[in-house]
Amino acid sequence: MGGRLDLFNLIAGACVTLYALALLLQPEAIFQAGGLMSILSPGGRALWQLGMTGGLAWDQGWWWTIFTAMYLHGSLLHIVFNVMWIRNLGPGVAEAYGPGRAFLLFNIAGAGSFLASNVMSGVPTIGASGSIFGLLAALIVYGRRRGSSVMTQQLWQWAIILGVFGFIMPGINNWAHGGGFAAGWIAAQLMPLDDDRQDSSWVLLASLGFIAIAVVGVGMSFVRVTGILLG
Repeated sequence: MGGRLDLFNLIAGACVTLYALALLLQPEAIFQAGGLMSILSPGGRALWQLGMTGGLAWDQGWWWTIFTAMYLHGSLLHIVFNVMWIRNLGPGVAEAYGPGRAFLLFNIAGAGSFLASNVMSGVPTIGASGSIFGLLAALIVYGRRRGSSVMTQQLWQWAIILGVFGFIMPGINNWAHGGGFAAGWIAAQLMPLDDDRQDSSWVLLASLGFIAIAVVGVGMSFVRVTGILLG
């Protein structure tokens, strides 16, 4: 999977690329912003085409959207905020668990976050925040397993602050945040802590599998939604 910088450049690059593509697919939506939080917001049609989950996608049984929606974002502030957290937390998770396992944790947490959201609320949803909560959980688990109380206390503070922020700000999917944290916690408990942090062949294969699902999933969503629009 390469070095940790390459890994999280890949994640951030995928988020930025799909955000730009969403703007290009429905440019008229750019000028419909209703405030600071919705500056440069992609349109709903474009987000459905690229793999938004919940709502229509969940009703239609498009299971793959729980693996694609984590790479989509709904505004300029949304993507800037999430990419910042990915770049801040990601290298630490890669250092703790290895780059391949860090990638698995990101995807497992993201999928878990959207599964929780779809089951509990079913609202259309996107964003990497569930994965970010999963990365936080993974670092807390690592600190606990290594006996670092200072590290875990600081991370718990971040998690609580982000959680409170989610309840204060409108339009935040708290089911996704909770689901991502829980999925990241459980997955991290199952991850071995090898001192050499070398990723095994199964980790690399699983990582490639997640990439394949995301890429093919975006294509499937585009074909399905475009077919509905044209039909």
